[in-house]
Amino acid sequence: MADLLLEFKDVNTFYGDMHALKNVNYTIERGEIVCLLGGNACGKSTTMKTIMGVVRPASGSVTFDGQVISNLATSERVRRGIAPVLEARRLFPRMTVYENLELGAYTQPRGPQFEQDLERVYALFPRVKERRDQLAGTLSGGEQQMVAIGRALMARPRLICMDEPSMGLSPLFVEQVFDIIQEINRQGTTIFMVEQNANMALSIAHRAYVLQTGEVVLSGTAAEMRENEMIKQAYLGEMQVEAA
Repeated sequence: MADLLLEFKDVNTFYGDMHALKNVNYTIERGEIVCLLGGNACGKSTTMKTIMGVVRPASGSVTFDGQVISNLATSERVRRGIAPVLEARRLFPRMTVYENLELGAYTQPRGPQFEQDLERVYALFPRVKERRDQLAGTLSGGEQQMVAIGRALMARPRLICMDEPSMGLSPLFVEQVFDIIQEINRQGTTIFMVEQNANMALSIAHRAYVLQTGEVVLSGTAAEMRENEMIKQAYLGEMQVEAA
């Protein structure tokens, strides 16, 4: 592997007696966008929770930048350079946009760096800058997603893990969010993304994995996935029917 950043090696994760991830193996190289596809309850969100330390693997290992992180607390994983963009945004609705962004930087020292990071977020999301003094709970879904991504960037991550970034967004905001994801990646941040919108995900990803009932059943480049008949029938064809 040329420049491995994150690796799952034979990871098994359980919720009680339920075997959620079964001998799962992922690799993510520095600078990639990797997407994880799959239906409901297949283990996608469990993958993200396992990366962030919310769920601990029963066996196998998770390594980040060559170091095993399987037993580290979530806060330590963030300090080491992993930041989440959670499903359904999970902002603090009664706090302002600025205060939500400020919380994203809690692992970073205050000073000129904080202001630089804030200006970077505002440059990526001019609307976030316009709304900085507004309560986060009063924003539209698309605006909240922009704040959620901005909050993750304030931690200066090397890897951002995004859980369903297009969920609940209008088509216009979906396109904007995916354009921003590409721009963040071009600026040097690696992206691992769980996403049900397979068309959009595969249009920007470098590689992809497919999960079914907790097992990786397919992996390859995004171009290979777009031409795969199973993917076309299960995901791309489904999206085309919905759009018709």
